Amino acid sequence: MKLVSFQTNHGPSLGVIDGDNVVDLGIARPDLPRELADLFRLGGDGLETALQSASSASSAARLPLEDITYLPPAGRTGKIICLGRNFAEHAAEGGNPPPEYPMVFLRTTTSLVGHEGAIIRPAISDHLDFEGELVAFIGKSGKNVPEGKALDIVAGYSVFNDGSMRDYQRINLIAGKNFDSTGGFGPAFVPASQLPPGGKDLRLQTRLNGQVVQDASTSEMIFDVAQTIAILSQVMTLEPGDVLMMGTPSGVGAARKPPLFMKPGDVCEVEIEGVGLLRNMIVQEGQP
Repeated sequence: MKLVSFQTNHGPSLGVIDGDNVVDLGIARPDLPRELADLFRLGGDGLETALQSASSASSAARLPLEDITYLPPAGRTGKIICLGRNFAEHAAEGGNPPPEYPMVFLRTTTSLVGHEGAIIRPAISDHLDFEGELVAFIGKSGKNVPEGKALDIVAGYSVFNDGSMRDYQRINLIAGKNFDSTGGFGPAFVPASQLPPGGKDLRLQTRLNGQVVQDASTSEMIFDVAQTIAILSQVMTLEPGDVLMMGTPSGVGAARKPPLFMKPGDVCEVEIEGVGLLRNMIVQEGQP
């Protein structure tokens, strides 16, 4: 089963996908938190209780999945830690060698948008690029975590589109990666137990208006999830609710000749095998 974050008349809620429906945990289990990070802090029992509640939920707690407004799976999250150049071919297409140490930058929550939400192309730039990525959710605190134990603190996975303003990125990496509503995130949180360890060997594909623009395997990452956790936890304590955006493969628009940037009216999809399909339409800032 998968968990989604979605908007209700009473604010954000968590839901369990059950076929064509979603079980609103705000109704089925009002004693549980409404944010993934808070659910993780309850320990393994919290996540398991949430998932098991779907089977016994009343009809009043069930909503058609097609009717919900998705929110980013980790809306009120902790650290949003992103890896750059984590696929060798992507590093090469930008004229860079593979990094010897993870290239890390941070995103803000205001840069995120949920599944089926609008990615906003800002008025001051038309260099909006796509980057399909795997997301790993930290479910337990960890400091100086050995690589062999690193996956023990991973709660699950999702999909990300690291929308990047390439012209601003050349000026300042953090600025280019943090324009409001440029990072598509979702549709759902998938527990780690439902996927191969470390989310390895999963096909990752990005499509722009139906055209395949990125096609790779998560096994091609230079630093996999376990290695990344081991290295980062030497520097900082990883906490429940932190998310790791694991980097994008080759095929980005800026590296094409001519460049291929996203424009208003485009639809960008990122699909990762077993994790889900994230879809966002591109909308111009200030336009409905």
